[in-house]
Formats: sequence, structure tokens, C-alpha cells
Amino acid sequence: MKRRSLAAQTRTEVLLTLRRGESVLLTLGIPVLLLLFLSLADVLPLPTGVDHPVDFLFPGILALAVLSAALVGPAIATGFEREYGVLKRLGVTPLGRPAIITAKTIAVLAVELVQVVVLTGLAFALGWRPDGALVGTALLGVAVATVAFAGAGLLLGGTLPGLTTLAAANGLYVVLLLVGGMVFPLDSLPSGVRAAARLLPSAALAEVLQHALRTGTHLGVQPWIVLVAWAIVLPPLAARCFRWR
Repeated sequence: MKRRSLAAQTRTEVLLTLRRGESVLLTLGIPVLLLLFLSLADVLPLPTGVDHPVDFLFPGILALAVLSAALVGPAIATGFEREYGVLKRLGVTPLGRPAIITAKTIAVLAVELVQVVVLTGLAFALGWRPDGALVGTALLGVAVATVAFAGAGLLLGGTLPGLTTLAAANGLYVVLLLVGGMVFPLDSLPSGVRAAARLLPSAALAEVLQHALRTGTHLGVQPWIVLVAWAIVLPPLAARCFRWR
């Protein structure tokens, strides 16, 4: 029964996500527009050795899409579900906090599958070629980062009021966009900011994807340690602090 309830809740979470226009814009529209515009406009500084903007932008925008789907979307949706009393009603069902968080995380992974297909197709159309790309490494990085981001989003949405969650999630999205190495290379940031940014899961994911999809090389363990640490800490913290109302 528990497994069937979890599957039913997961299906519900996926359908609700796809029905929210603002969620579709955030998780798919903005990443697609950024990848298309910045690849064609050629207005950003590029790392040394990168000849075509899409080669740098595709891994970074993919990381941004994961951030949008796993952190911002679930945080805002969960915050308002608490405010509208939806979570209070779920609280009297046998699901429980861990099952709710698991269902929302699985739903995020389903949305990310759509993101990967769409963004990869667009990147190909813009001239990106995965010569020597480490696809398995990239997928592993996305999976670990998704757990970390979902934990952060559900921590916000499960503890803060709806409007506060909306402001906090969007503010965090902008900060991580600017300092996460997704659009602007980490090397272009001041040294102090760069050192702090490397401790964030967004920058760690961007580095993993840059090496896996652009250079086709394995990188050191530091970004993986950052990703795994956040993935271990945030979901249990979200489950512990999660409030139904």
C-alpha cells in the first residue's frame, strides 16, 4: 500500500508541475531562452580555449535547469501548498514526511528528463558536439545535485510561509545564477567570491558538467565532495523540519 501510495503521489506531483505555467517557464522556458540568446549574441566572456559559446553555455545552462527544477519549483509549490492547507490534508494520510519528499524528488527527476532532451537537442542545433563527452559522469552529477537541490527547496517550502518562500527561492536562484559558474566562468569572479562559490552545490555541478560535457575529462574530488555533502545533509534536514501547516 505504501509503495502504491508513493507512486500515486509521484504521478500527482508530475502532473501538477506540468500544469503550472510559471513552473514550465522557470524550468524549461528560461533555460532554453538563455541558451539560445547567449549562444547567438556572443556577449559573455568565455574560458580560455573555448571557441564557440554553446560549448561553455550548454553544460552551465543544463546545471541552471537542474537548479530551477529541483530547488526553485518545489520550494515555491510546497510553500503555497502549506499556505493553502494542501499539506495539512496530506498530513493525515499514511504517506508521511519522507514519502512526500521522495515523491516530490522523483517528480523533479521526471521533469529533468524532459529538460535534458530539449536542451540537448537545442545545443546540437546550435553546433555543440559531444566529442569524448562523459555522459555517465554528467548524469551522475545531475542525480546527486538533484537530491541536494530538492532537499534545499523542500527545506524552504516546508518551513517558510508561501510569499517568504517565493522571495527566498527566487533570490537564491539569482545569486546562484551569478556566482555558480553556470553563465559566468568561475575564473572571472573575484578570488574570495570564487572560493566561497566552490563550496556551493551549484558551482560543483557546473564544474562536473563542464568537465564531463565540454572537455571530456574527469576532475578532482572536491566538487564531488561538495555535491555529496549537500545531498547527505539537506534531505534529512528537510524531512526533520518539514511542517504540514
